[in-house]
Amino acid sequence: EDRTRTPVNPGNTEKRNSNRQDAKTPNTLNIFWLAAATLATRELQRFFRQPSRILSAVGTPLLFWLVMGSGLGTSFRPAEGPPGAHFLNYFFPGVVMLTVMFAAIFSTISIIEDRNAGFLQGVLASPAPRSAVVLGKILGGTLIALIQGGALLLLAPSAGFGLSLASFLLSLSFLFLTSFSLTSLGFVFAWRMDSVQGFHAVMNLLLMPLWMLSGAVFPASGASPWVQAVMALNPLAYGVAGLRRILGGENSLQAPSLPELDVCARAVAVAGLVLLAGSIWTASRPAKTR
Repeated sequence: EDRTRTPVNPGNTEKRNSNRQDAKTPNTLNIFWLAAATLATRELQRFFRQPSRILSAVGTPLLFWLVMGSGLGTSFRPAEGPPGAHFLNYFFPGVVMLTVMFAAIFSTISIIEDRNAGFLQGVLASPAPRSAVVLGKILGGTLIALIQGGALLLLAPSAGFGLSLASFLLSLSFLFLTSFSLTSLGFVFAWRMDSVQGFHAVMNLLLMPLWMLSGAVFPASGASPWVQAVMALNPLAYGVAGLRRILGGENSLQAPSLPELDVCARAVAVAGLVLLAGSIWTASRPAKTR
């Protein structure tokens, strides 16, 4: 008995095999975001497993604010400030930024630790692009700094600032931009180092002048011309000024001499993008191995 068979089309067979193969091939974009999210989550988990790290990160700047702010008291005030203005009020945004700065920068120490433990080499050997590794590490450090800065920000009413839900959320958005920029800066240095002690030495040498010349301790209006020029080029100065604008508004002690909020936001955002690009470029070069 003759049976009619449908001829097999080789083209259809190849197409079905190709579709199956495409279905099994991971999407590059999915790999990118999965790797970035995994690394960021890992940074947060490591942070919350170290209670002493949380306590020292918030407690040290808080103690610094109380001692230095109470010590100077009313003996210091900006030229634009009202009579009797207390240094605790002026110093508070600077202390919040100090918390964010140290949390963001020193969260990137995990890059050195991961390299020495061999974890980083394994990540670099995975299908994830290096840009995903960079973004994951930076986002993790950014969120850690944001959590610590946000916790200290809740004390704003005790420093004489009104803190509504809108101003709190806007402050968190601004702290996120600043944290992202600072974490990217820390990444650039940490990627090229294999010693935690060396990283501490270099960053301490860089961070204190960066913070001191940000308007956190004294305003630019009364400083020497060369100091004003340096402060105008300091991205952290726009972070401090933006936070002052948000918390104090037009009643801020320095309101007449502060940049507008949109100027501050753009300056910090541009700095973050430039430093992110620098981090990706740094990571694209061969990493150090032990």
